[in-house]
Amino acid sequence: MKFDLRALRALFSRDKQADRVVPPSGFTAQLTLFAAAAMAFLAVFALALSLASGRLAQRWGEELAQSATIRIVAPLDQRSAQTEAALRILETTKGVGSARALSDEEQQALLAPWFGPDMELDALPVPRLIEVIENGAGLDPVGLRLRLSAEVPGAVLDDHTRWRAPLVQAASRLRLLGWLSTLLIGATVAAMITLAARAALAANAQVIAVLRLVGATDSYIAQAFIRRFTLRALSGAAAGTMLGVLAVLLLPAASDEGGFLTGLGFAGWGWLAPFLVPLLAAAVAFLATGKAARRVLRELA
Repeated sequence: MKFDLRALRALFSRDKQADRVVPPSGFTAQLTLFAAAAMAFLAVFALALSLASGRLAQRWGEELAQSATIRIVAPLDQRSAQTEAALRILETTKGVGSARALSDEEQQALLAPWFGPDMELDALPVPRLIEVIENGAGLDPVGLRLRLSAEVPGAVLDDHTRWRAPLVQAASRLRLLGWLSTLLIGATVAAMITLAARAALAANAQVIAVLRLVGATDSYIAQAFIRRFTLRALSGAAAGTMLGVLAVLLLPAASDEGGFLTGLGFAGWGWLAPFLVPLLAAAVAFLATGKAARRVLRELA
C-alpha cells in the first residue's frame, strides 16, 4: 500500500458521519486496544534489553581491551624476585601505561567469593598477580611474552583476549535479539490489527452496501476504518508504553555487584526510544488497516 496523504489528513479531521461506519466498541475495538497495549509493553522491554546489551558490549570491550594480567607462577622463595623482574620489564615495555603487583589483601578479596574471607594465601599455591593497564597505543602481547619467557620463566601473560571476545559477542547477540524481538512485536501488531479490521469490515458489510448506495466512495469508507483503528492503536500503545516505562523504572539501578542484571534500563538519549513506540504502533495500524480495508472492500464489491 502506498502512503496515502489524504488518509493521513483524514486521520486528524473529525467526521461524525464517517465515525458511525465503524462500531465504537465491541470485540474488534477491545482486541485492537489490548493488542496494542500488550505489544507496546513488551516492546519497551525489548528496547531496554537491546540498548542495555549495546552499552554492556561497549563497556566490556573498552575495559578489557585496555588491561592485562601477568601471573607469577614460581616457588615462594623465587616469587618476589620474579615479580620485581617482571615489573622492571613492564617499565620499559612500549604500550604499558602502568603496572603494579596486587597486594595480599587484594588477592584475598578476589578469592573471597569462592574460598571465604578467612582464607590464608599461604595455604594455597596462589600466584602473584600483576595488573597491567595499557595506554592508547596498546602493547604487543607476542613480544612481551617472548621477553617474559626469556627473563621471567614463571610469568604468564593474559591479555584477556579469550575472555573479551566471547563476552562482547554474547552482548552483541543479545542486542540483536532485542531488535529482532521488536520487529516481531511490530509484525504481530500488524497481523492482529489486520484481523480486527477485516472482522469489523465483514461485520459491517450491510452498512457498507447501504453507504455505497447513497454515494459513499470506497476511499471514504476505508478512511473511516483507518482513522478509528489507528487512533485505537495509538491510545492502546500509549497506555502500554507508560506501563512499560514504569516497570523499567522499578528495576534495580546498575551496580558493579549486580552486573548485567541490574542495568536493564534506558540511559541518556535512550529514554526517547520507548516514547517512539506509540507512534510506530499508530503507523503500523495506519498501513495495516488501509491495506486490509481496500482488500475487503474489493471483495465486497
